[in-house]
Amino acid sequence: MLAFSAMVAGSFALGSLAAPHISPTALNAVRFVLAGALLTVVATASGRVTRTSLVAPWRYLVLGGLMISYFVLMFEGLKTAPPVSLSAVFTLTPLMAAGFGWLLMRQRMTGRMALALAVGAAGALWVIFRGDPGALLALEIGRGELVYFVGCAAHALYTPMVRRLNRGEPALVFTLWTNLAGMVLLLLWGWRDIMATDWLALPGIVWLTIVYTAVAATAATFVLLQFAAMRLPSAKVMAYTYLTPSWVILWQISLGQGAPAALILVGVALTVLALALLLKQE
Repeated sequence: MLAFSAMVAGSFALGSLAAPHISPTALNAVRFVLAGALLTVVATASGRVTRTSLVAPWRYLVLGGLMISYFVLMFEGLKTAPPVSLSAVFTLTPLMAAGFGWLLMRQRMTGRMALALAVGAAGALWVIFRGDPGALLALEIGRGELVYFVGCAAHALYTPMVRRLNRGEPALVFTLWTNLAGMVLLLLWGWRDIMATDWLALPGIVWLTIVYTAVAATAATFVLLQFAAMRLPSAKVMAYTYLTPSWVILWQISLGQGAPAALILVGVALTVLALALLLKQE
């Protein structure tokens, strides 16, 4: 899951550069097509794809719908919000995942886990409101952060739903059908945006973002997330999201976008502390 958080962070940094040039639905439709093609090749070569894995295909439509909601709303949010702020919103996902995990799977929360989620939420709010207590008290939050919060709720629900709906399928196979279901939904939903996009006129950063998100932030992270979701409580699966703001800062510096204000780093430090608390053995 350490690799998961690093790869997810890359999509924030690159996505912020690509978002002004293409609609979220068009970008994600192509991304899911590429990821689907890659997963089809790998899953077929593994010899683990069977007819029984397609029993109750509605499961994949539910999960695919949750994931495309997350990805589309993420790129919609990146149009107006800085990557570090959105990555902080993402760190609220473990708190929501814990709630959904209890509702759907009756997964219990320990005292240390509750403390970690509270610390992580405090760090996330610090970054979201840019270290300004006045903005926090006035609830001055940007449209991009609000839009993305809805997407994060879909992501948080996805984690326990994987465990609920999986019927013994290997992570790779389950990921394949979920991705293909999401791809179909995206093509149906966003076909107008797809047809309206001048694909040949898009700048190189958009194509780099599409390829990166298809391979690293979709195909690879889907498999990692499915694998972990079948073995750990939902809150712990999402614990590594607390590293995402730190990874985003490193991505931004490497892409020449500069570092955030020092005051913002206080919140980032709190999210890292939350990860340490969540992963520490009881």
